[in-house]
Amino acid sequence: MKPIRLYSATEQVAQVVRNKLMGGHWSGTIPGIYQLSNELGVSRRLVEGAVALLEKEGLLIPQGAGRRREIAQLKNLKPSELHIKILLYEDEDRHVERFLQLQSSLNQAGFSAIFAKKTLLDLDMDAKKVTKFVEATEASAWIVVAGSKEILEWFSQQPRPAFAWFGRIGSGLIHLASTAPTKKPALADALNQLVEFGHSRIVMMVREERLKPTLGLFERLFLEELQKHGIATSTYNLPTWNNSRESFHRCLDSLCNVTPPTALIISESVLFWATLQHLAERGIQSPRDISLICLDPDPTFAWTQPEIAHISWDNEPMIRHILRWAEHVRRGEDYRRQSRVKAQFVKGGTMGKRAVRQA
Repeated sequence: MKPIRLYSATEQVAQVVRNKLMGGHWSGTIPGIYQLSNELGVSRRLVEGAVALLEKEGLLIPQGAGRRREIAQLKNLKPSELHIKILLYEDEDRHVERFLQLQSSLNQAGFSAIFAKKTLLDLDMDAKKVTKFVEATEASAWIVVAGSKEILEWFSQQPRPAFAWFGRIGSGLIHLASTAPTKKPALADALNQLVEFGHSRIVMMVREERLKPTLGLFERLFLEELQKHGIATSTYNLPTWNNSRESFHRCLDSLCNVTPPTALIISESVLFWATLQHLAERGIQSPRDISLICLDPDPTFAWTQPEIAHISWDNEPMIRHILRWAEHVRRGEDYRRQSRVKAQFVKGGTMGKRAVRQA
């Protein structure tokens, strides 16, 4: 497994400044170090390091001591350059390593990639609201993160190019360029391990839109895998909750108070940490009382002892695919190739044999 790269504070500040440059926040020159430090709310040391990185990239040209740095590369942008908006799923994604890496890679390749002001959750995952927002936003092309089937179908029918990263793209049914990890074999491995450990009350918590109006492909595969092991399935295995913190914790309480699961699979790392804290407040420990698995990787998992059981994959091939799409679109070509990256199950210390007292 390729080590996950963690961005330093200096690199994160550089990304913020880069976004402002690409978005036309300044014209001609950028403010001095002291003014930038005040504007960004970070130390002058971090700003100096960030500016030095941007000078190496060629985005800024130093003009000598006491003079403002000139914004260099933006003067020479070709008229055909793509201005790409990245429509994230939620605000927390603005700090997720893979999305920052994608944005940085696109910008370094000469594109102008900026996170859209609103996210899919800001727009209530409503296709009509998304339509209104996209049509009112200036962009040459869109990258949509974790879009619903209805939203991705709408993007596939628009004249402006779009790319789907994750989301309900289906098995090639939506004619849209896309990439995503193939989690089915990894999920099967995880469930096999849980069954070997004696678990039968296995619950998977995913976002509401994965269950409505019909179950997503991955969710159907989850139920099918349980049935292969002779485990009867129902709505208990895929509980519903809306996209609010309160609803998520109410759902956890309901599960623990009625028929506590012996194994809980969580769709995202942010929800995984929320679950861990929620259970700890109630004296429920993993793996002593419950096995926990996360369906996503996260850089913070590398710092846990024991390691978090999770599904992992390599983001690099997916980012390369998005870069190829951007190059084709810049040349005016209709590029709709879809790719998948194999995921793997990482067995960690948050899963174990079913507790006897839960039998």
